[in-house]
Amino acid sequence: MHTHDPQGQAPLHPQFPAPSAHIPALQTASSRIAARFAHLLHIESMSGIVLMLAAAIALGWANSPWAGSYFATWHAPLALTLGPWSWSTDLHFFVNDVLMTIFFLVVGMEIRREMHNGALANLRQASLPVMAAIGGVAVPALIYVAFAGQDKLLLKGWAIPTATDIAFAVGVLALLGKSIPGPLRIFLLALAIIDDIAAVLIIAFFYSGGLDYSGFAVAFAGLALVVLFNRMGIASAWAYALPGAVLWLGLLQTGAHPTLAGVVLGLMTPVAMRPAQRHHLEVAQRALTRIRLQAQQGQFEADVLHQELRIASAAQRDLLPPVFRLPMMLHPWVAFGVMPVFALANAGVQFGGVDLSAAGPQTVALGILVALVIGKPVGVFLATFLAVKTGLCSLPQGVNWAGVVLVGLLAGIGFTMAIFVGGLAFSDAALLGAAKMGILGASATAAVLGLIYGFMVRHKLAR
Repeated sequence: MHTHDPQGQAPLHPQFPAPSAHIPALQTASSRIAARFAHLLHIESMSGIVLMLAAAIALGWANSPWAGSYFATWHAPLALTLGPWSWSTDLHFFVNDVLMTIFFLVVGMEIRREMHNGALANLRQASLPVMAAIGGVAVPALIYVAFAGQDKLLLKGWAIPTATDIAFAVGVLALLGKSIPGPLRIFLLALAIIDDIAAVLIIAFFYSGGLDYSGFAVAFAGLALVVLFNRMGIASAWAYALPGAVLWLGLLQTGAHPTLAGVVLGLMTPVAMRPAQRHHLEVAQRALTRIRLQAQQGQFEADVLHQELRIASAAQRDLLPPVFRLPMMLHPWVAFGVMPVFALANAGVQFGGVDLSAAGPQTVALGILVALVIGKPVGVFLATFLAVKTGLCSLPQGVNWAGVVLVGLLAGIGFTMAIFVGGLAFSDAALLGAAKMGILGASATAAVLGLIYGFMVRHKLAR
């Protein structure tokens, strides 16, 4: 029995399945579930909810009768041995320094994309979120420094309240519904991305140890491999895992934080389609045409079919430049894997183990709380107001002052990046625990205040 070409032409080889109206019920149900699941993965508020759940589980676990197993789990030893060579660490290092490199890779690619044709593509478009981000970094840092006073140990945490958690902030904004204008979301996203740039620079310059310059040779070798692979036209993302690993090891050896390798790779990601003698769309169409002709001729050669499908698939891949394609591919893994695991590994603070009556921990927690909840919105609003009133910038179409206040409130959600910087700033367990309590309290407060304020003024935002 022959099936027919979808275009109604010659009959096809019987191996090619014909369209059928009788789909098994179980197949239909599983397809619907898969489609629903795929839809949930791309709802912005869902990643924020999963992140909150992971933090809540970590807090509950760390303060439960099984608290010992929480800390034992994340400090479980990991070792890699190859003949006489051996490298050992623990699970916590793997999460914070290896998995988070993927998070920073996505951050780097988002920055690269916005610089190419997004909110950071030209100076006029980027100037307002840049000014707002500068205020949102400077004011919280100054507030924290005012709390810390002359204590050099406490001053190490000055950068903790400067960062904004993109996933959390944009997710909370999404909870306010469709009344939120698109330009306001773009303004928040641009501000958060610039915050991330500032955080990356702060980590590179202030939280890297004494540099061992011998590691730069290894890092530059990794960069050279990336450039070489680009020039060779290698498009497979997996191929870049090797030079990425070399770059990561080089930065680790230098004393700089190795997750910066992710940012560097992200910034080097191509923004244009891979050069080709024929347009990728034409290549894909010709491959599919050859498959149809083979089927119409009553032929079915699996190896030929596989080759044509491989050509079509590669052309389809190359139609979307890597800086756009890879973040889409990695987003579900980062939003629903890397970040929740990071929260689970780092948000577990034992309330009984942090003595907030002691001067040091109390100062750290209160300084971070005030800096994020009050300093962020004040810094963002003041910097924006001054930039607009002095004529340096103008508010984007669709953004009003109520929207600027909302963005400032949501920018106080520090969470992921703030916890990450906190781990670099404090090695003392009491101060680190206090910092995490301040971050969690501030992020939750900022999210609640943002939601309350957003629902109160959403009609003004829509106008």
